[in-house]
Amino acid sequence: MQLELGQKIRELRHRDGRTQEALADALGVTSQAISRWEANGGYPDMEMIPAIANYFGVSIDELFGYENDRERRIDEAVKHIYDMNSKNNGVNINVDECVELAREALVEFPGNDKVLCCLAAVLYTAGYVKYGEYHLMDEKGYDVYDVETHREYAEWREAIKIYEKVLPNLKLGEMRSRAVCELTQLYLNTGEHDRALEVISSAPDIYGSREFLQINACDGEERARAYSEALIKTVQASADLMVHTVITYKRNMAIEDKIDCLRSAIGIYDHVFTDGNYGYFNNYISRIYTLLSVYLWLNGRHDEAFKALDDALERFRKYEKQEDAYYTAPLVHLVKAGCKPNKEYPHTTAYSLVEDWPWWSVPENDYVRPHIQADPRWDEWVKKTKE
Repeated sequence: MQLELGQKIRELRHRDGRTQEALADALGVTSQAISRWEANGGYPDMEMIPAIANYFGVSIDELFGYENDRERRIDEAVKHIYDMNSKNNGVNINVDECVELAREALVEFPGNDKVLCCLAAVLYTAGYVKYGEYHLMDEKGYDVYDVETHREYAEWREAIKIYEKVLPNLKLGEMRSRAVCELTQLYLNTGEHDRALEVISSAPDIYGSREFLQINACDGEERARAYSEALIKTVQASADLMVHTVITYKRNMAIEDKIDCLRSAIGIYDHVFTDGNYGYFNNYISRIYTLLSVYLWLNGRHDEAFKALDDALERFRKYEKQEDAYYTAPLVHLVKAGCKPNKEYPHTTAYSLVEDWPWWSVPENDYVRPHIQADPRWDEWVKKTKE
């Protein structure tokens, strides 16, 4: 203890640019006493430990060199909860257990920002999988959130309070990015648009994102890989934006235009993955095809609707077979194609295409569902997803 404590006092003093005399004055001891502590010739009385920790603005654990072990246990607990919570991807697998574990971790590590963010993230998920996200149509025919319903979710209300508390303390990095993203969405879900805009006001534009900045931090082959990774992320974001724009426009976009836009969202991948090796993105593309089937059916193009469902299944089969290998198209061959699907997680079997059809919630679903499912070809398609 003497060795670790003396070294830690010296490290903290140098960190803050303090002299032995300044520390001695603050503690009411002699500078010779400070010198002895740091030279391992003795150590302060235990009653003085809180004052030393307070002087340097650290915990007593950190002062004694226990902080690393504490951080390790926090990191392990948080990782375990996040891993469990990742299974709640649109389906309630264990969300209540995740919330309970996060609350227990907070009892063990009170006020810790990592644990608080973990609890908020689990509560964020809980609102979705336990109650769902609801939408309405405004007077102009655009998609809006059903904020009155969402405001009733106790989990979301608590998550907002937690994120508001910890956000000022979070440094730039993954934890802050997630907090900003989820808090912004929660504000939107509950009708707090001004607060959402305030949260994102200091966020960088797309060129200030990690993916783009990575390019400037590398050279040679690593720089080429960084360009490819940024390109892939941009393609995915572009396709996602196109899909959600179609959904948001509701009746302000013709059915034919929605069909064309969804086909374009699928086609955008072709410009980068020119050899047809889409890797992990086969899963997402298959989901777009299921949504496309809704609008094709609504447009009276029933044969094409079932062709879209077959295309969805074909893409998903490719997703199921993919290995942890590299893409093969020239622009992206330095980038891994993603991880092999984990069958323990939801939405990683072909039958999930049926369970989740058409993945996104659009008002046309209620009309199309009974009609398309009454067609004998629907049962044939369902059977194929189980093979």
